[in-house]
Amino acid sequence: MQCVSAVECVELLCRLVATESQSGSEQGTADILYTFLAERGAEVNRLHNNVWTVASGFDSAKPTLMLNSHHDTVKPAGGYTFDPYLGQVVDGKVLGLGSNDAGGSLVALIALFSRYSDTTALPFNIILALTAEEETMGERGMRAMLAYFAEQQIQIDMVIVGEPTAMQAAVGERGLVVLDGVATGKSGHAARNEGENALYKAVEDIALLRDYRFPKRSGVLGDIKISVTQITAGRQHNIVPDSCTFVVDVRTTDAYTNEQTVELLQGVVKHSTLTPRSTRVRASAISESHPLVRAAVAAGCECFISPTTSDRALMWGMAALKIGVGESSRSHTADEFVKISEIEQGIETYCSIIDQLAKYETLE
Repeated sequence: MQCVSAVECVELLCRLVATESQSGSEQGTADILYTFLAERGAEVNRLHNNVWTVASGFDSAKPTLMLNSHHDTVKPAGGYTFDPYLGQVVDGKVLGLGSNDAGGSLVALIALFSRYSDTTALPFNIILALTAEEETMGERGMRAMLAYFAEQQIQIDMVIVGEPTAMQAAVGERGLVVLDGVATGKSGHAARNEGENALYKAVEDIALLRDYRFPKRSGVLGDIKISVTQITAGRQHNIVPDSCTFVVDVRTTDAYTNEQTVELLQGVVKHSTLTPRSTRVRASAISESHPLVRAAVAAGCECFISPTTSDRALMWGMAALKIGVGESSRSHTADEFVKISEIEQGIETYCSIIDQLAKYETLE
């Protein structure tokens, strides 16, 4: 594959930003990416709106590194002072929806792949996967890609996930489970103190959840965090409520599976039923002793725990490091942008990580 320059990255990013690509409707950006890679000599594949290619010199005896970022976006936030699909360079910045999340990382990873598109001399294979539906964690995005790789018996051992982190290394992400709690009582007249007050039952259980500490603690992510964020009960002032609902926000860790976390919390409460809305957003962590993390540190990156989720949550059993171009604080906001200098620096940092990773005799 021909080497892709930083100038070409910026031009490609402008085209991507100017093309609407909300989650589930990324056909246009998938077409652009497919054509861009094919015109430069890559053997490109497409699954739904996911575009991927394998570097030459693939050897099944070697571990495989996947370079991944996404080309879908959220809906434009309110308050834009310019067209969200502007896709132009102004004052050294690419302006528009998706430029920061995660277009800057995506084009930088394309440049990285182009420089290492022949892995014959490397101790690992490289796959570039530009995926869809990250913002919704949909079934036709990374989920479909991982299922396809498994069907093809392509084992992914390591992943660089391109998301805006100011090119710092996110070694962990907390998972998320939202629980709907329901405490049931019996209605009665408040003046006669009749019935069983479901609100009181819920409050007792909420206090138990507030004070609960899980026996195991993650070495990377720390303690699981539990927050009760909503509560609803009663229809009028003189009727004892027979039902009380509440919502629990649980930020999970790799110490337990999400299913185990739910089971443990259900055992904590005395009166309520806790029902998870989903257990799909799982915690992930990579040891700071892993060669991928050590390579990032050697390249000048600092390690941190990311407060946001990504497709990394789907990569169970893989050593995944989230690191990319831009600032997380710009994501999902009006007047989104990424600096050209950030893209340029991102390419060089990514390349440095690959060079450092290639020095290790073992990659586990």
